Amino acid sequence: MVGLKPSDVPPPLAVKMASAGTAACIADLITFPLDTAKVRLQIQGEKTSVQNIRYRGVFGTIATMVRTEGPRSLYNGLVAGLQRQLCFASVRIGLYDNVKDVYTGGKENPGVLVRILAGCTTGAMAVSFAQPTDVVKVRFQAQVTLAGVARRYSGTMQAYRHIFQNEGLKGLWKGTFPNITRNALVNCTELVTYDLIKEAILRHKLLSDNLPCHFVSAFGAGFVTTVIASPVDVVKTRYMNSPPGQYKSAINCSWVMLTKEGPTAFYKGFVPSFLRLGSWNVVMFVTFEQVKRLMMVAKKNMETTS
Repeated sequence: MVGLKPSDVPPPLAVKMASAGTAACIADLITFPLDTAKVRLQIQGEKTSVQNIRYRGVFGTIATMVRTEGPRSLYNGLVAGLQRQLCFASVRIGLYDNVKDVYTGGKENPGVLVRILAGCTTGAMAVSFAQPTDVVKVRFQAQVTLAGVARRYSGTMQAYRHIFQNEGLKGLWKGTFPNITRNALVNCTELVTYDLIKEAILRHKLLSDNLPCHFVSAFGAGFVTTVIASPVDVVKTRYMNSPPGQYKSAINCSWVMLTKEGPTAFYKGFVPSFLRLGSWNVVMFVTFEQVKRLMMVAKKNMETTS
């Protein structure tokens, strides 16, 4: 199980969900500028982008945004991002071990296919809850805050209202299919890779179950996840950010990208994606492990004193 030694008592579901949500929010706070840079690079080349601004590379994008829009622009959509993580990570990560146990009937050392199935399941479940927050987050990150350039939204709650009033519930759940595909891929790759790398490290006694082990496992999981999920992530971002009518569907969005920009368009923003996912994984998994253990210690102390 993720983050547990065989001798550990499995933490309650509430502890795992709370730990996952907390860790994901901390990871988002630290890595959000990289995510914003990724979104800007992914949508570059669209008709809706500002034509006189050209982003080049992750750090060039960040520097351009700070110079033209100010440092606060790097955190556009942060509120929606934190809302997303609270309801998204708590489900996709917090429920992973429990869903894995359901599929195996509680047996230890499940196979890779069972882990993949559990990761896909919790990833898809999480999207059904968090999709509106993801739509608002992406649109805020894509929104350029320049003098003379009209802003689509002025605040997070106004964005939810505006999308609902102008696009209906369909607008809030826009891009659900590519997002489910993307997050099923991300979740199963991220969690399964982390699981397998960590188990291999512990089995061969390369490291003990501590920070260095968690760091290496999380970094490896971030790289593998970026390679596999990047094409779907680009389509998801483009489609979510598009105004009504620009694309007929996510598949149409993919076709337009392929025919107009070529196959490399699906890997736009790969470096910031990897930097973001790699660093996000490191911060999230390390924090997740520590918060979960602290919560278990606190729970045990409360039980002994009561």
